[in-house]
Amino acid sequence: MTSAASDNPRNRADALPKSWNPSEVEAEMYERWVAAGYFAADTASAKPGYSIVLPPPNVTGSLHMGHALDHTLMDTLSRRKRMQGYEVLWLPGMDHAGIATQTIVEKQLAVDGKTKEDFGRELFIEKVWDWKRESGGQIQWQMRALGDGVDWSHDRFTMDDGLSRAVQTIFKRLYDAGLIYRAERLVNWSPELRTAISDIEVKFEDVEGELVSLRYGSLEDDEPHVIVATTRVETMLGDTAVAVHPEDPRYQDLIGTTLEHPITGRQIPIIADDYVDPEFGTGAVKITPAHDPNDFEMGLRHNLPMPNIMDERGRITGTGTEFDGLDRFEARVKVRERLASEGRIVAEKRPYLHSVGHSERSGEAIEPRLSMQWWVKVESLAKAAGDAVRNGDTVIHPTSQEPRWFEWVDNMHDWCISRQLWWGHRIPIWYGPEGEVVCVGPDETAPEGWVQDPDVLDTWFSSGLWPFSTMGWPDSTEELQKFYPTSVLVTGYDILFFWVARMMMFGTFVSDDHVLTAGKGGAKQVPFQDVFLHGLIRDQYGKKMSKSRGNGIDPLDWINAYGADALRFTLARGAQPGGDLSVGESHALASRSFVTKLFNATKFALMNGAKPGVLPDRAELTDADRWIVDRLEQVRAEVDSAFDAYEFGKACEALYHFAWDELCDWYLELTKVQFAADGARAESTSIVLGNVLDSVLRLLHPVIPFVTESLWRALTGGESVVIAAWPAATGVAADAAAAQRVSDGQRLITEIRRFRSDQGLADKQKVAAKLIGLDAAGLTELHDSVTNLARLTEPGTDFAATASLEVRLSAATVTVELDTSGAVDLDAERRRLEKDLAAAEKELATTTAKLGNEAFLAKAPDQVVDKIKGRRDVAEAEVARIGARLAELSGK
Repeated sequence: MTSAASDNPRNRADALPKSWNPSEVEAEMYERWVAAGYFAADTASAKPGYSIVLPPPNVTGSLHMGHALDHTLMDTLSRRKRMQGYEVLWLPGMDHAGIATQTIVEKQLAVDGKTKEDFGRELFIEKVWDWKRESGGQIQWQMRALGDGVDWSHDRFTMDDGLSRAVQTIFKRLYDAGLIYRAERLVNWSPELRTAISDIEVKFEDVEGELVSLRYGSLEDDEPHVIVATTRVETMLGDTAVAVHPEDPRYQDLIGTTLEHPITGRQIPIIADDYVDPEFGTGAVKITPAHDPNDFEMGLRHNLPMPNIMDERGRITGTGTEFDGLDRFEARVKVRERLASEGRIVAEKRPYLHSVGHSERSGEAIEPRLSMQWWVKVESLAKAAGDAVRNGDTVIHPTSQEPRWFEWVDNMHDWCISRQLWWGHRIPIWYGPEGEVVCVGPDETAPEGWVQDPDVLDTWFSSGLWPFSTMGWPDSTEELQKFYPTSVLVTGYDILFFWVARMMMFGTFVSDDHVLTAGKGGAKQVPFQDVFLHGLIRDQYGKKMSKSRGNGIDPLDWINAYGADALRFTLARGAQPGGDLSVGESHALASRSFVTKLFNATKFALMNGAKPGVLPDRAELTDADRWIVDRLEQVRAEVDSAFDAYEFGKACEALYHFAWDELCDWYLELTKVQFAADGARAESTSIVLGNVLDSVLRLLHPVIPFVTESLWRALTGGESVVIAAWPAATGVAADAAAAQRVSDGQRLITEIRRFRSDQGLADKQKVAAKLIGLDAAGLTELHDSVTNLARLTEPGTDFAATASLEVRLSAATVTVELDTSGAVDLDAERRRLEKDLAAAEKELATTTAKLGNEAFLAKAPDQVVDKIKGRRDVAEAEVARIGARLAELSGK
């Protein structure tokens, strides 16, 4: 029970700090929330379930702006749903990040001149676990700094025992269903890491290389030969054909014949294939099936040999030439030199700008390489993932992303899931002494003496199980029954295919599992009901943030400088479905100003006795009271609609402009007169203002949780806004007449302020004035507010009007007569006006000259000409206005 002293709003205002300093309160406040259990999900709760699984960041990573955006949006959804009465599970966790983590530990060993082979597989893996325990996961405390309301008791890691069991289970199910197989195929190969890598880990960059045109066949022009061009001349050592278009008349006599390989001496067939573009280059292309994706497909179509001419380190091997043992880039030079010495280099273009795939991890150029790997047969899985969206089981927001989704899943290639690493989920395949193969499930034991496959699974394999493996699958758990399928997946559109598609494929594959369908009528299930795809974060100039550009922003820097709320509001305000957002220092400053404005406004309200309570009868409220209460209801409805549609930016804009423009700039100013009125009016105002602030703080809490928590507790005396109810619809019809009168009052005040400025009056200078027609305009109730906000005083007996203006309002025209005598420094005003007149005349002369220039008008677009005409008209009006004012002053 609160004491009378603590229940006094003015005392609670005194309890707030003089100003909002987030660094002094955020960390303690967050830990208090966690300790209170506000974010802990109760599987036994009777409330409807709402769940989000955090896209697991790499254990090696740190919070970057993309994470900050993801987390802000997920936290916003989670906090709002919690306030709406849902039992919320926001499940955190991290990915073991196979390549990245192994690379870090290997580099640490290299400092002491050691390699992983010096320790052996088991001891090396122990060292990786040691690193994870000591250094990994710094992102967790960064999440706390951001204010993530995750359920830490459900924290998961993709190498946990439970998740490892899920990986083994689904691998065996897919294997037994014939959907996992082993085959020699072309992969993205990293010679430095000595492993296949996924498509998402390949970044294409434009590099300056060379384009070499070389001659196959005879060196005599009148004898059989073809000329082909390549940017990787060393791969010609693995050429097994030259291809031309079947209808190209230049090569009809050569199709079906062979030419001798210039270096290896092999006979190379000339084949015909529609893939070849006869209009490009010479219309002939060299085919290296083991080192080029397109050539590999052509090799399959024509049953060509596929010799692999590079080992795992990118060195030439198995060609029987002097180039064996050379690094691929050394071989490129040596092969070109030999071909040139034999007269086979027809042309060289250097530098030649072309796109080359590079490893995101090591930075080296990726080598397409034929390799024996494990694969997932994706056709049926991808179809199920596509059908889930087509049938509406999963809804993609925005729907404009659906075509990209279908384009991907409808044309997906089989997925290479094996990696030549030691850190990760080891492939559960065992080989017997006679070549036998068995897949061993989590509750099974391999035959004695058998050897396990050395490869591990692609990280995306385990993260593809994330929505249900984190909740205990394949066991039947309370979490699965309460929170699966998850409510929404929040992620960037850039990983729609790589991660979202895998989760959809695995989720639909296991949807018939009784563990997932129990209690749900046996319906087909998907891992999430909604997929919200946001855009990429760009800098203030619209450029993508990247390390190479040096334009990245560390979100912790902004948290330290401006507070977590300012960072979060900046990101949420710019977030729209599918759209990129640009952020810069100015945006963070604006958000910090908004937080400060909210803090100061609430403190002012408390100092004036504002307190939530039962609203008086509407008939007892002023027009200003009814207007602000009605506007709040309209904004609440707009915010609810926007959040339901994942339009975070729209919701934030509505709240920002209501809180700043209407509540702070207008209603708080209007309340100053009402607080100074009789006791009943002041009491009524305190309740209206208290209720409005109460709702605004609750509406803003999901986005800016820290400052709203501090202010809401001070305003209401409640335990925490985290567990407060979300504002509900009032069901009261808006008073349009009151809103119109307030709007008229605002217009009148604004016009008087503008007129005062034109008259050269200082902002704080009070001026005697008469308001004529206020009653007819229906603004009698606002008389005191108008005079107060427009800095007017009651006219005395010696009042003599020296200036006047008329303001046309909805019901009548109000005339304002002012006595400005003695209030204006005439000399200073003349100097100011003369300076403004000179600037306006210069603008008028410039625009008039342009519009009189026939050559300019002939070339300029219509919109440019229209813009200049608009500037001319404004300048012309300014010249006339200032001139008239100067003429008026000349008589004083």
